[in-house]
Amino acid sequence: MEYIAGRKSSLTWAVHISVVALVALWLFPTVGLLVSSFRTADQISSSGWWKSIFPSEQIVQMRTGGADAAVQENDVWVVTGNLLLDDETSPGADVNLTRFGVSSREVDAYAIGETATFANDKKTFTMEADGTYRFTSVDELKSRGQRIFATATVPPKFTLANYKQVLISGNRTDSMAKAFFNTLTVTIPATVIPIVIAAFAAYALAWMNFPGRALLVAAVVALLVVPLQLALIPLLKLHLGIGIGKGYLGVWLAHTGFGLPLAIYLLRNYMVGLPSDIIENAKVDGATDFQIFTKIILPLSFPALASFAIFQFLWTWNDLLVAKVFLIDASGETTVMTNQIVELLGTRGGNWEILATAAFVSIAVPLGVFFAMQRYLVRGLLAGSVK
Repeated sequence: MEYIAGRKSSLTWAVHISVVALVALWLFPTVGLLVSSFRTADQISSSGWWKSIFPSEQIVQMRTGGADAAVQENDVWVVTGNLLLDDETSPGADVNLTRFGVSSREVDAYAIGETATFANDKKTFTMEADGTYRFTSVDELKSRGQRIFATATVPPKFTLANYKQVLISGNRTDSMAKAFFNTLTVTIPATVIPIVIAAFAAYALAWMNFPGRALLVAAVVALLVVPLQLALIPLLKLHLGIGIGKGYLGVWLAHTGFGLPLAIYLLRNYMVGLPSDIIENAKVDGATDFQIFTKIILPLSFPALASFAIFQFLWTWNDLLVAKVFLIDASGETTVMTNQIVELLGTRGGNWEILATAAFVSIAVPLGVFFAMQRYLVRGLLAGSVK
């Protein structure tokens, strides 16, 4: 009685745990990236994203007023003010200061209220718990003020400044907005073109009788195992030879060629599994192959079309290699988001808040496409596996 059909397996709990674990492994990094994209650089460096809703202890860098704020008293120059409130970049009055330092080597050398003497006893600095300070110097001050390091307990803070800098920055090398539209310009045609071509080819291989059809199916299957890296340089030379060069047309054709084998294989397997009676009845009624394809096959094949569209969209959106070879130019006018993130990583290696924001902007569209069409994914992937 242990293997009676319809009996619930005793290992169902293991399946549920495995599914939950896989979902968590995928979800946690995505949520962490989203939360980090709204945090400041100091918060990211001081605590993990899971502590973002709690106060955190940070080392805050601030700077006193410079020569323009100095007032001469007897033989010394004096600067006073409030490091927590003086300018827009100040931490704010809700910060709780505990210790401070005047050197990056000893950021917590002094307690709040103590007087730090440094620079061969020519300078002194005193800071109170509310952020007010008094900075003195025997020598005349330079234009920039003294850098101060303070240990502070900072309340949770979220900001849209990261997105403003990434999306609306006037500097071309810092803005993701142009790269976003460039990526759409690459991805949409590179998804639509192979679907259109593969749909026609799959119908012909599935329902039209002609010499060599089996060999063509075998060739399509064989092309699935060919690494695209082997074709990059020969294909680029071909594009340069026929005058296409590096541009949108070249990258569209490259993505189309690399995506066609899987598209044809997937759609052909799905179309073969469609009821033959429908097609035969349509032919008896006088329908042409084109009418059968457009009015019967395409509507019934929507799950397979959607599943391939998801894969092709994700591949082209996240692609860097093909874009580097066939698209990127010296001026950067056609830079895609993946390459833009690489440039940000090179020029802003320490600005994790900018990188997190840029990365989340890059994955937001693929996430939306996946969730909108995921119900068709399994149906399309299982196409032709059962009768």
